[in-house]
Amino acid sequence: MTFTVASNDFRDGETLPDAQVYALGNRSPHLKWSGAPEGTKSFAITCYDPDAPTGSGFWHWTVANIPADVTEIAAGGPVPAGAVEGRTDFGQPGFGGAAPPAGHGPHRYIFTVFAVDIETLDVVPENSGAIFGFNLHFHTLAKASITGVYENRG
Repeated sequence: MTFTVASNDFRDGETLPDAQVYALGNRSPHLKWSGAPEGTKSFAITCYDPDAPTGSGFWHWTVANIPADVTEIAAGGPVPAGAVEGRTDFGQPGFGGAAPPAGHGPHRYIFTVFAVDIETLDVVPENSGAIFGFNLHFHTLAKASITGVYENRG
């Protein structure tokens, strides 16, 4: 079985709706996944913009320790009990919507769901996307992504 993720809010490669834009709605999208491999004990989610003019991209959302029996998150959350949302590059935990600089062109927002081989990653809300990514590197069984696009034409 193939590990996949989809959303009721947008399709892979499509423009993100206003609800997922920082200045317009700032609401996390609906995500639903299936086909996790055997041995999955929890899930994690990240949203990353590789096109941000920072030299290192921009973390818009990190969530870990989602119980293995959860396979869907509603638009706007909340995340399941026990899950940990990390600090975005906006400076606080939770979801931070698309916010590319005006005139910078289209940016990709890659939402990735990770099938994790342990129930609890050692992360806290103050941790950055890099720390979440470091921990996920050692415990990922599989991952599935969906990409939304957004451009601020200013």
